[in-house]
Amino acid sequence: MRTLTDTALSAALSALPPSELGPRVVVSGNHAVPWEVLRLLDAALERYRLFLLNAPVGVPDRDGVVLETPFVGPGARESPRLAYVPARLSLVPTLFRTTRPPDVVVVHTSAPRDGTVSLGTEVNVLPAALEAVRARGGLVVAQVNRAMPYTYGDAVLALEEVDLALEVDVPLVSPTPRPPDATSREIGERVAGLVEDGATLQLGIGGVPDATLSALTQRRGLSVWTEMVSDGLLALERSGALDPQSLVTTSFLFGSPELYAWVDRNPRVRVLRTETTNDPGLIAKQRQMTSINTALQVDLFAQANASRRPDRPGWVYSGFGGQTDFIVGALHSPGGRAVIALPSIHPRAHLSTVVPLLQAPATSFQHSHIVSEQGVAQVWGCDQGEQARGIVEEVAHPSVRDELREAAAGLGLILAGGAVRDGRP
Repeated sequence: MRTLTDTALSAALSALPPSELGPRVVVSGNHAVPWEVLRLLDAALERYRLFLLNAPVGVPDRDGVVLETPFVGPGARESPRLAYVPARLSLVPTLFRTTRPPDVVVVHTSAPRDGTVSLGTEVNVLPAALEAVRARGGLVVAQVNRAMPYTYGDAVLALEEVDLALEVDVPLVSPTPRPPDATSREIGERVAGLVEDGATLQLGIGGVPDATLSALTQRRGLSVWTEMVSDGLLALERSGALDPQSLVTTSFLFGSPELYAWVDRNPRVRVLRTETTNDPGLIAKQRQMTSINTALQVDLFAQANASRRPDRPGWVYSGFGGQTDFIVGALHSPGGRAVIALPSIHPRAHLSTVVPLLQAPATSFQHSHIVSEQGVAQVWGCDQGEQARGIVEEVAHPSVRDELREAAAGLGLILAGGAVRDGRP
């Protein structure tokens, strides 16, 4: 690893071989974007393809830059230069070996320690990108930051695996604390009721996951095998809910400085590559795997749309992410459950989140339970009429249940009087 000044790194990036679309640059995404190196790269290159997951606001978005991603973040959703690449998160590493080979990989790392650096809060698809770029003789650049925690697992890189480095000392991004609202708390309580002692958890970030974790502090023997963790993990740790003998397995992190301090050099935390954390076969081996995800909409066939805004179904809001990976894995886990949790009414659009039939492509289907603040519907093991009835009576808002019953009858699911049909028209 050769450490350069801003000026020297800019010169090195300017010397990259030209091509029609410019080099493909993979960078740490989510909340670990290497902003200082990205700024230099954007100034040095007229044209390039920028590949990252969940791009935050502020990433370069101008003529000459193509934003490539399988998971769209707020910094790319409105971009006319977005190139959305549909892929489950567990399969994204395959893109680097096939249709999306990288020319440059830029990572955000910890300070060196014992001849290594750590990817810290963001491992995810980066190991696969690093392997692919080294195999084709590309460039690896590290933004080395003293504020980045040193985490173990697939996060650890030998210094010789990095070509060029820029040293910085900048704080990591943390979310603005927002206490869960009353609806999220009610949903969280209902979801927590489905989690038993000794279960293994997968949760994301947001009001419902945070509320669910807050409601689990009285459980015991819990494990964590997830795509990401946030501050809710600390509440489980402090309350004694986590099994002290079990490792916390994740692929990336986002939270407060307190969370980053807790994971720093913590041997109980493994930050692993996506191919491992999101492998449905490995997920299925976890005890009582309980996958908890959210959606924008569900329909009466128990399909979930978590990727596209209902009012603009052709417009990508996010992507498949790891939802399908964890739902499949959880359903194959002995005692496992795959839960979709969402409010019955969209809080901003004030529209029902339960619809007769999705108009946007489905992100996932065949869950075990669907939960709203109204109640819990078991869908796995039920016939399609029973599924529809449970979703209408337990998940949907009372104000739309009559029209949903009528729609269900028209779809051959439930008669107008509420009797379950056999699924035939």
